[in-house]
Amino acid sequence: MINPQLAIDYLKHRFKAKTRHGIHSPFVYRLLDKVIYDFRAKSVYHDIEKLRAELLCDERTIRITDPGAGSLVNNISKQVKSLARNALRSASLAQLIYRLAEDQKPENIIELGTCPGITTAYLAKAVPGAKVISIAGCPETAAIAAENLKKLNIQNVELLVGNFDELLPELIRDIPRLDFVFIGGNHRKEAMLNYFKWCLPKLGENSVMIFDDIYRSKGIKEAWNEIKAHPEVTVTLDLFWIGLVYVRKAQTKEDFKIRF
Repeated sequence: MINPQLAIDYLKHRFKAKTRHGIHSPFVYRLLDKVIYDFRAKSVYHDIEKLRAELLCDERTIRITDPGAGSLVNNISKQVKSLARNALRSASLAQLIYRLAEDQKPENIIELGTCPGITTAYLAKAVPGAKVISIAGCPETAAIAAENLKKLNIQNVELLVGNFDELLPELIRDIPRLDFVFIGGNHRKEAMLNYFKWCLPKLGENSVMIFDDIYRSKGIKEAWNEIKAHPEVTVTLDLFWIGLVYVRKAQTKEDFKIRF
């Protein structure tokens, strides 16, 4: 079912959004030209997308028990193929996240919301030398993700299972600097603002936080606007499906709506 408000938001975004033309920030222009709009096929995409196709045919049933998922989708049985169809990010978006990580070459990557592990795999393949820590709320979903990572011979991912609100603060406490943080789970206003607040002190000049589904609900849109307005945030890129946040101190404060 189409969400009418999401459709309206998308049309508004398309009307205001820019491509690389008209962008005067050298940092953002390069990001658009070399990374975001690099739609060339890459050999690494093939195996991951083949695995996606297998998941879309997987008839196994698992129990979704995710404290961050909300009562409507928590503690229910679901076929893996249904989970893959409804929860996986599109190939184009997952591949964009791959390119962002590949370009930045972070030493550490944190992902909140593992799901079946497709985006996790893209992150791990983007920077094989990085340590990728992915937090899943549901043990059975995490088990599927672990299977998928093993099939792809990925060994630089650590999977954690539990409540995001408990695990994330403990995790970032022991990391001197957060390089690449992807917030893809627990789509609630308070949670989104908390994750930003907890990560902010550890973000460096070249760090990025990426928020998924920034137009998902009224509360999430409010959280995104609060994050953009934060005085330590200097550059944001709103691609509708995701939002990128940078705290580059030498950069003039600007917010960009980008067509993707």
